[in-house]
Amino acid sequence: MNNPTVVFPKPKTVIVEDKEVPRIKGDEVLIRTERSLVSIGTELTILSGEFPPQSYWANYGKYPFTPGYDNIGMVVDAGPDADRSLIGKTVASYSPHAMYVSASQKDVMLVPQGVSMDEASFFTIAEIVMNGVRRSQLSFGESVVIYGAGILGQLTARICKMAGAMPVIVVDVSDNRLEYLPENIFKINPLKQDVAKGVEKLTKGRMADIVFEVTGNQNLIVEEFKCLRRLGRFVVLSSPRGPTYIDLHDYCNAPSFTIIGAHNMSHPPVETLNNPWSRRRHVELFFDMLQNKELDVSKLITHKVPYKDAPEIYAQLLKDRTKALGVILVWESH
Repeated sequence: MNNPTVVFPKPKTVIVEDKEVPRIKGDEVLIRTERSLVSIGTELTILSGEFPPQSYWANYGKYPFTPGYDNIGMVVDAGPDADRSLIGKTVASYSPHAMYVSASQKDVMLVPQGVSMDEASFFTIAEIVMNGVRRSQLSFGESVVIYGAGILGQLTARICKMAGAMPVIVVDVSDNRLEYLPENIFKINPLKQDVAKGVEKLTKGRMADIVFEVTGNQNLIVEEFKCLRRLGRFVVLSSPRGPTYIDLHDYCNAPSFTIIGAHNMSHPPVETLNNPWSRRRHVELFFDMLQNKELDVSKLITHKVPYKDAPEIYAQLLKDRTKALGVILVWESH
């Protein structure tokens, strides 16, 4: 195969399709993929096909769909307007699951020495979380509740803790996922205890300053507000898979909650003095944290499989994702 590529030809179907190697031009570089991280939330939503027909999801997830946006690989060629010194360098790009991908030079980021390709592949997840935590306006000593202990929730808990949140509480129905959290983070399984009562006790009766919705389950959102104090902030860090019907008087106006959207596209397009935290700046920070051993995501890697096994691993994830966090596809070198 010249350029094996993961494709969703229709809902609940995954194939590895042979495509042409991209032809680069201008400032583009050609990248031979080494690792790519599966986005369990976004990709499985598209693969399932279970979203409202007139929604953003329906517009985005058109079949055949080529998934992936966490790509780590080596630059093997450069266009006439690109910096040829990049050839041989390991870079991160927002490219799909494919052996060969192309990207504009301005859209790739160098992976520094000392950062493994496995850990580097979490870069988009990290920037999503960092942006969400910044948009929450978290300040030192505030209490945080995070609904969902998937890969986004795991990183949200760690970043909030590093930013000075206290306590940090994570809610999930999977004990397996909760076990991946550090010891200094509180865990609540709603199947075993009342979440609101648990949060009340851990916050000394004050309730949470901030609640992060990271499950993507639109049917849980109303319940999650019960953990929030008056004038608290509710951050939608996930991409819910359908509409949520709430009474804005009871869940916004009367308690004076602030509801904050935190999609990755809310990053500023470039660094400015007023807001320097662009996507590139967050990725740089993430790599620095990995390089300095201030953050460890290696323990969040639960699956590492050859790209040829993509159909099987996606089928497993569709059936049960509760035991999966970091799922990495490995691409052989030619």
